[in-house]
Amino acid sequence: MNDSNIEKLYTILDALEKAGKDQNEIESIRKLIENGNLSDSLERIRRLNNSDSKSIDDDQDNSYNDDLTEEEQEIQDIDEDESEENLDEEELDDDDETQNDNIDYNESDSNEENDDDDEYNFDYFEDEDNNTPKYKEEVKKHESIYPIKLRNEDLEKTYIGLLLNNPKLIVKYYILNDECYFDDPSLLNIYKSILFTEGGNYTPEIAKKGFNFSVDNNETYKQKQDLKHEIEMKTYNPEKVYVELRKLCVLRKCYLEEPREEIQKQIVDIRDYELYDQMSVDEIKAAIVQVSVTQKFKHAILSEDLTEFLEKGENNLTNGLALPFPIISNVFKGIRKGETMAFAMPSNSGKSRFTINIAAYTAFVHKKKVLVISNEMSEEKMKLCLITTVLNNPTIQKLHGQNISKTEGELLEFKFRPDDKNIKVDKDGFILKEKNETRKEFVERLKKQSSEFNKTIAVTDWLNNQINNSIYFINITDHTNDELKKVIMNYYYKEKIEYIFYDTLKTDTANIGNGEEIKRTATILSNLAQNFNIFIFSTLQLTESTTMPINLNVNDLAVSRTVKEVLDTLCLVKQIAREDLSQYEYSLEEVDTKFFELEKFKDPDVRYYACVVDKNRAGAKPKLLFRLNLAYNIWNELGYLRLKNK
Repeated sequence: MNDSNIEKLYTILDALEKAGKDQNEIESIRKLIENGNLSDSLERIRRLNNSDSKSIDDDQDNSYNDDLTEEEQEIQDIDEDESEENLDEEELDDDDETQNDNIDYNESDSNEENDDDDEYNFDYFEDEDNNTPKYKEEVKKHESIYPIKLRNEDLEKTYIGLLLNNPKLIVKYYILNDECYFDDPSLLNIYKSILFTEGGNYTPEIAKKGFNFSVDNNETYKQKQDLKHEIEMKTYNPEKVYVELRKLCVLRKCYLEEPREEIQKQIVDIRDYELYDQMSVDEIKAAIVQVSVTQKFKHAILSEDLTEFLEKGENNLTNGLALPFPIISNVFKGIRKGETMAFAMPSNSGKSRFTINIAAYTAFVHKKKVLVISNEMSEEKMKLCLITTVLNNPTIQKLHGQNISKTEGELLEFKFRPDDKNIKVDKDGFILKEKNETRKEFVERLKKQSSEFNKTIAVTDWLNNQINNSIYFINITDHTNDELKKVIMNYYYKEKIEYIFYDTLKTDTANIGNGEEIKRTATILSNLAQNFNIFIFSTLQLTESTTMPINLNVNDLAVSRTVKEVLDTLCLVKQIAREDLSQYEYSLEEVDTKFFELEKFKDPDVRYYACVVDKNRAGAKPKLLFRLNLAYNIWNELGYLRLKNK
């Protein structure tokens, strides 16, 4: 049967529907037409047209409806066309759709058909320009309402084509109404048809809930045939196609429901997560929740825009996978993914600076992305500390190529020494800023007069270019354990960050003052490390006790000592008082005959710290000696510490 006759069958069905004929029977006939069973379709249309009620099972001897005589003539015309073409009805079997597509139908040449069209009382109107019939329920195409990253027409077509070729797939691979967000309305329309028609016998009732019936016409029929033919020529994994489309639908739904533009953008950016292909539908939903939760905190990349940060000086500051320590690296077997490590120090001992020191080493020497989470130091303080660390660390100096030494205070006060001794300087030998000189003018003058300044800028420029091993930063002064977990998981999925540094490990907001709750937080971090194979470093608070640094134990923790139970490694660190330095000595080997005195320095920034390894799942628990200078954030591991023999 040619396309014009198929179109006429749809037109007759529209007229019969308007005349009040049986809606269920009309839908059944439409299905027969779509499946290519045209002979049966024509016969059932004839029977439906001859009935005076809405069911073909009623008495067919009743008189015809006077308003439908045109349909009788149209059916007669189609019969004549079919007779002239000598179609074999066996070729119209509804189980052989492919064969139907290959039958050669010749168009009927009848002027009477064109004349009769003007008399039919069908429910359509004509386009004023070309007299093309426009059907009352024609599905119209619309421009996409989604951003480019959330569009995938090929994926939608593949999914629909798979269902059309094998409707039984709808038993398992259906999309519920509240998550059904097709970009193409015509494909959504066909999906409805599959639910109620092609796959109607297999579709679970829950899958049909909330959907209305599809719109069926000649255009829909042709689109279905094209999709079936296109998809059956290729091989697809139905489950993978289904999961990918569901993930996309979830993103589309949340994108439309989210009123905040900044959150919408982050929802769209989930498509760019490095592990997106491995994520399940539930993990996509969790990632969206993580985006919403993480948004409440302040985000930054510490190693980004450092040159501008240093040159402008516009901040709120009023004051100033081996570890970088050979013995500790050997004792702990390096920092290993899947484990948690904690260093406990008293207040104001440099916990945050120690954290930045190890984080910078991990990022720039090992070239790993790291995340620093802080509930103590601000982004600005962390940036200044990072510049100080990278400038002065001997190992990192080999990477950026600048041999330079600058204290954090000098950087904060923007003090640089001149190359020429004739340039006006202050009492400490730093170039003076003129009274009416702007910051920008001062920067331009420093570029001409100070190699020290140019080396510093070369280092910050180098930091700006370390994109693939950036130090991400988030400040969470007010948070719950659940929010802390979501922050870590968001950066894990988004940037595939596997090295986390948390300064300082405390109870969450709801449990401030309850030291026992710290174990709950530590347990959450330990579970994350193990379940997602990530490394989590944290600092803890030590009490201001009278315990000698070399005799520190878990009872000196400011929080519950039970936190030790869930940590993989724990070090207790405390400064050795200047007046007690003579009581200690150190060796380069744990068992040695040669020992060294602790040299006293006039510089008050130079300190000695005892580091007691209190827990180590990997084995040994030595007592070590560090010498550090917080002004330069330089930490040197000297060796094994012991008290002198009296």
